Amino acid sequence: MTENSQGRRGRPANEALGQTIIDAARELFVELGFQATTLDKVAQRAKISKLSIYRHFENKEALFGAAMAAGCHQLFAPQTLLEGVDGSVEDQLVAVGSSLLRTLLRSDVRSLEAMVMADKTSQNALSKLHFEAGPAHVIAEIEALLRQLHAKGLLNVPDPLRSARLFAALFKGSDLLMIARFDQAKAEDDNEIDSYCQSAVAMFIAAHRDNDQVGGDLPALRSKNKI
Repeated sequence: MTENSQGRRGRPANEALGQTIIDAARELFVELGFQATTLDKVAQRAKISKLSIYRHFENKEALFGAAMAAGCHQLFAPQTLLEGVDGSVEDQLVAVGSSLLRTLLRSDVRSLEAMVMADKTSQNALSKLHFEAGPAHVIAEIEALLRQLHAKGLLNVPDPLRSARLFAALFKGSDLLMIARFDQAKAEDDNEIDSYCQSAVAMFIAAHRDNDQVGGDLPALRSKNKI
């Protein structure tokens, strides 16, 4: 049976081939940028026909979005990361924060983000695709984890989405991302990353404990400072 006849009978597209196309496209987007990357070049890199790409993706924009989503899902999946982990709230959040920060520090991730910002022709469209595939996915994963912690009474998180955004911002705003531009080795040093993650998570937890969880320290602090 031919590929075309399989497609007409409604069988799913070849997932392995789709992944090959995505991998080739992601490499080229990093190397050449969005404008210079063509479907012909993707086909050549993947060693397939251009028609095979169109069987999986409507156009280059759809391929870009798929490449961003695949990369993000592969590099950052907190729920998968935490499967089977029986740690404290701090341990779980440090694991998620460390995964996020290490992902943001990757040279290919930073190159893709820089490419999106530098593309003046399609910046709005690319920024939207990048956000939906990357940051929006990450925030949704963190939100799901915070909902679980709130439901178990381990943290006080009345607005999980807002708190997820704040948590992500703690790591997206790390000075290590700026340091990586001129000192990659320092930015990727395990001690630097671990120290930052511990401090960021400690601040986040302190802001999401209720009065009972902090043992009454907050009321005492208010009295001392006449709040």
